[in-house]
Amino acid sequence: VQLVESGGGLVQPGGSLRLSCTASGFTFSSYAMSWYRQAPGKERELVAVISRFGWSADYADSVKGRFTISRDNAKNTVYLQMNSLKPEDTAVYYCNARATASLDYRGQGTQVTVSS
Repeated sequence: VQLVESGGGLVQPGGSLRLSCTASGFTFSSYAMSWYRQAPGKERELVAVISRFGWSADYADSVKGRFTISRDNAKNTVYLQMNSLKPEDTAVYYCNARATASLDYRGQGTQVTVSS
């Protein structure tokens, strides 16, 4: 099982980034996918989650209206489009795949830094 995130980097406040997470080693469409983030000294936070076929999604209040999660099951990839970025969005962003409590996988993370 492998989850590989990409797309992180340094961006100015108000800018945009699109994160990608490509999965392998399991049946992607059987798993709900989510993005978490963790900033230094803070607890891990659930940012967004999307259902197995993309029919429903939910977001943390802190990112509603700015972030959009989507998935392409044909490409085994989940995305996080991040707009209107703020310095408080700075964190390591992790992709997560979950089918059950015991079938729960996380990637290595990608750093997002929002700074002028």
